[in-house]
Amino acid sequence: MIIVMQLEATQAQIDAVAGAIREVGLDPLILPGEDRVAIGIPAAIKPDQRERLDSMLGSLEGINKISQTSRPYKLASIEFKRQRTQFEIKGVGFGPDQFTMIAGPCSIESYDQLDEAAHLVQSAGGKVLRGGAFKPRTSPYAFQGLQEEGLKLMKQVGDARGLVTITEVMSGDLVPMVAEYTDILQIGARSMQNFPLLVAAGRSGKPVFLKRGPGATVDEFLLAAEYVLNQGGSQVILCERGILPLDRSYTRNTFDLAVVPVLKEYSHLPVFADPSHGTGVAKYVPPMAKAALVAGADGLMVEVHPNPREALSDGSQALTPDQFTALMADLGKLAQAVGVKLA
Repeated sequence: MIIVMQLEATQAQIDAVAGAIREVGLDPLILPGEDRVAIGIPAAIKPDQRERLDSMLGSLEGINKISQTSRPYKLASIEFKRQRTQFEIKGVGFGPDQFTMIAGPCSIESYDQLDEAAHLVQSAGGKVLRGGAFKPRTSPYAFQGLQEEGLKLMKQVGDARGLVTITEVMSGDLVPMVAEYTDILQIGARSMQNFPLLVAAGRSGKPVFLKRGPGATVDEFLLAAEYVLNQGGSQVILCERGILPLDRSYTRNTFDLAVVPVLKEYSHLPVFADPSHGTGVAKYVPPMAKAALVAGADGLMVEVHPNPREALSDGSQALTPDQFTALMADLGKLAQAVGVKLA
């Protein structure tokens, strides 16, 4: 349920509505807007609570309208928060009216490799460095990442270069360690419905970059974000990274570009796209990256490696330095054309 207050509603009237909600055993969520206040009820309302609340609200002043929400997610819904979520991390903006680039290697392999990648990202205008310290791989024999040593390298390079850092966390018990070394916690596609991890990430106070699972519906994706938001994590970024393909002969996944405007219609959270995983083929990454910008994405995550042929993981989808530099130049022109700032 969402109660929208009148434009001229007083603080006393807002407090009275919130008090009525508390009186029936529910917690009100106050949502200040540009011109009016809305009050949401994130929990499910039982029939007896609804009847009593409807009666109480009918006698209160300052209410413009009462809407019943039909979506299973509440805190992630744009009906609950009309103003789009926007925030900064170390001066780098995430959200509307800007297009934020996250780039770097799939895996952290060494200090020299990560620092060279960071230099490349920074030189091309990027401000957020990605790199995997823990790598969930299909095969147990594949490179699993440098783990805590990789986290230390990420912090060392990020601090030296003045870049915001992001890396994946794979389980709830690892959240404190990863949060100590990095600025943003990434929850990968395989972990989208790892509910203990979502809860731990939400409680950490760190921004969370949540990737859509390859078989997840939009509702399932937004409900995963709801877990983080419900634990107090307000800085959540959604990322489309491709869904299960009908044909793997050409691309690793099907890059569901249409979900970008869909998510922006139903949620207030920033929406990013990952064409590296979405296609799995480096030559397809630039056109899909540009398409994501035009489709309304708030940013990108792409993989770039100093020498993709020598990459220990996902080298086939990593951009070369020249490809990344050219992509950044093209994105700058497109950003200007659609009226957003490339960050």
